[in-house]
Amino acid sequence: MNTNILHTKIQEFINTNLDANVASLLLKGIAFDSVEAKEVIEQLEAKKRCKTKLQTWFSTEAIYYPNKLNIEQTSSETTAKYKASLVQGNTIIDLTGGFGVDCFYFSKHFKQVTHCEINEQLSQIVTHNYKQLQVTNITTIAQDGLEYLKATDATFDWIYIDPSRRHDSKGKVFFLKDCLPNVPAHLELLFNKANNVLIKTSPLLDISIGLKELQHVKSIHIVAVNNEVKELLWTLKKDYTKPVTIETCNLKKNTTETFAFQLQEESTATSNYSTPLAYLYEPNAAIMKSGAFHTIANQLHVFKLHQHSHLYTKDSLIDFPGRAFKIEKIMPYNKKLLKKEGYTKANIATRNFPESVEQIRKKHKIKDGGDIYLFFTTDLENNKIVIQTKKVA
Repeated sequence: MNTNILHTKIQEFINTNLDANVASLLLKGIAFDSVEAKEVIEQLEAKKRCKTKLQTWFSTEAIYYPNKLNIEQTSSETTAKYKASLVQGNTIIDLTGGFGVDCFYFSKHFKQVTHCEINEQLSQIVTHNYKQLQVTNITTIAQDGLEYLKATDATFDWIYIDPSRRHDSKGKVFFLKDCLPNVPAHLELLFNKANNVLIKTSPLLDISIGLKELQHVKSIHIVAVNNEVKELLWTLKKDYTKPVTIETCNLKKNTTETFAFQLQEESTATSNYSTPLAYLYEPNAAIMKSGAFHTIANQLHVFKLHQHSHLYTKDSLIDFPGRAFKIEKIMPYNKKLLKKEGYTKANIATRNFPESVEQIRKKHKIKDGGDIYLFFTTDLENNKIVIQTKKVA
């Protein structure tokens, strides 16, 4: 960590050139005696990545940034706030602290937070930044979190861990045992030090696989931001044996869509089916990840179009965790009929349909955009149909 980076002139240069072309800057030359051009560019690129992801850090003076890979791997403020809202108490320890965004928000819900980070330089950076952010209840430890946990006599209300997938497991089935640290192998240690454990995993992890590897899972939170699933959060409680609750959350700019159910419900639930009625409903990405295809139909009293289509319909407009559309027209999938309708531009989605969006666009010469939304899907009679809709504001 080169603290000369924090000198006023260098910080002014970084802030002035956030939108500049890096190659052009290097060509012109970056001449500061106390820092190398490479260090300045690393700070500039990392800070730029924080503009929307970490606005608090971006807008705070004299923040020191790690390399851009650390920024890519860290939680966003949006997901960190949600994560912190799930836990509270006197003490929490983050075994895989990273850039410290999660701990920053944990500090608003706990009296004392411990941040462990095996990378000594990154730990120094985080310590400096907490001072700039005026946070006083976080202790930073430059040590492997599990090793610190083994050595300390302290116990905690919560343990938080964000295991990273090992590079040699790419392309293989995603198991928690293939991550660093190996959480399933250390569950006994974790429960010896805390009654509650919060684990963050990639959305790539199959929920059924995670449940087989872990014990005492109380709930699983599927967190999406603007309809893109960002992370799975697993809460474990010591000796917990009751049913697992699935909480889906889609964090949007002005609203939050939530839907909750007990995992065992889906295995016994059945849906009612119907031809398309007045409105069409498309579940958000978090619900799609949860697999609650029958449960949502039961809870919200909507009809499925087909067992495998995962589109829903109802005669009335309801508050639905996803997108809602007014159905304007239903037609069989036929090239001549589509040509007759004269679609030149439309938003296209496919559900349980043999052709991809790209194939449909190319085949029927329909460009992306406009106010028309076309759903290519399969109906109750296994017929391929096209549903013309308009999005409900």
